[in-house]
Amino acid sequence: MKKFCSILFLLILAGCSGIDKKAGKEGERAEFRGVWIASIVNINWPKTVGTGKEAEKAQKQEFIKLLDEAVEMNMNAVVVQIRPAADTFYPSSFEPWSKYLTGTQGVSPGWDPLQFMVEEAHRRNLQFHGWFNPYRVTLKKEDIPVPTHPAVLNPEWIFEYGGKLYYNPGIPEAMNYSIDNIMEVVKNYDIDGVHMDDYFYPYPVKGEKLPDWKTYLKYGKDFSIAADWRRDNVDKFIKTLNDRIKKEKPDVQFGISPFGVWRNYDMDKSGSKTKAGLTNYDSLYADTRKWIDKGWIDYIVPQIYWNQGYEAAEYNTLVNWWADEVRGTNVKLYIGQAAYKVGTKGWEDPGELINQVRYNRGVDEVGGSIYFNIDSLIDNPMEIKENMKKTIYKERVEIPN
Repeated sequence: MKKFCSILFLLILAGCSGIDKKAGKEGERAEFRGVWIASIVNINWPKTVGTGKEAEKAQKQEFIKLLDEAVEMNMNAVVVQIRPAADTFYPSSFEPWSKYLTGTQGVSPGWDPLQFMVEEAHRRNLQFHGWFNPYRVTLKKEDIPVPTHPAVLNPEWIFEYGGKLYYNPGIPEAMNYSIDNIMEVVKNYDIDGVHMDDYFYPYPVKGEKLPDWKTYLKYGKDFSIAADWRRDNVDKFIKTLNDRIKKEKPDVQFGISPFGVWRNYDMDKSGSKTKAGLTNYDSLYADTRKWIDKGWIDYIVPQIYWNQGYEAAEYNTLVNWWADEVRGTNVKLYIGQAAYKVGTKGWEDPGELINQVRYNRGVDEVGGSIYFNIDSLIDNPMEIKENMKKTIYKERVEIPN
């Protein structure tokens, strides 16, 4: 009898252990662990801007240091901005070299940074996701692109809004051109994923209306309001790009990292119990939920950049909402984590970010996290880097299939 009880006790323990493992032993569950590396205005890389052998050497060393930091933090992916503003970090037949690389738009650095970055990431067993901005042309209207730039050669593709220049998403030629840009990279480089963040139509600027009325009159006859037409433009972009990626290289993932709120509950009873001032659907004309439902993307990374308990857009509430959206689909859910907020108002608790990841692991649909941005972790406010390694990221893990 005693022997039977002992065996029964061990079986019960084993069963409990299995449940615990499903919830995830800290640091042991396969999950996506990525960091964003931003190049726009040289946020993360490169810090050295210029041409010639010395600049190349410095830029390579800086990037290798970032990769080594990612490995040291037990990450397994990097998401690198390679087309920040209608310019490139690779030799392109479509757009000029980025001024954030060489200091002057259109000037070649004399080497291929993207090829280097992909090879170095893979050498360290890090996935490399190329991060593209599809429509932004300049951060200031005064930043006139080089004379050979497609925005200069095709001024009818451009509108100005909020002091910046954009390709007009409502013009089919501009949309297809942007897709061709991205597909050039898919064809020529061994990237693991094509990644976009929350920039499709620009964020609203108080007192300004989008200057696309003439474009709507020309192309939007099937839509009674411009907002529906704009959402359809972005839908077409996402679907077409996904189709082309899968036709060219089926193994390349296509992921979007949208603003954290699709719609608020007071506007749509299927929306989240939030009171965000902006939403994907209404403010940015990005129907991110539709892309999940249609299977037009492989993964989604909502930027849930609020703390647990924040009334207007509570972290746990949003994680649960997005989990409900991907449940039963083939779309993977990762969470965009606000590493840059650690130590700021509302984030004074050194355990906030760690507790968010712990919460994620209790939700079956959440498959990992991406952190904005890598420097925010490297700078190590409130010893977040060491604390993450002691708790949630004790060892490196694989990315689940």
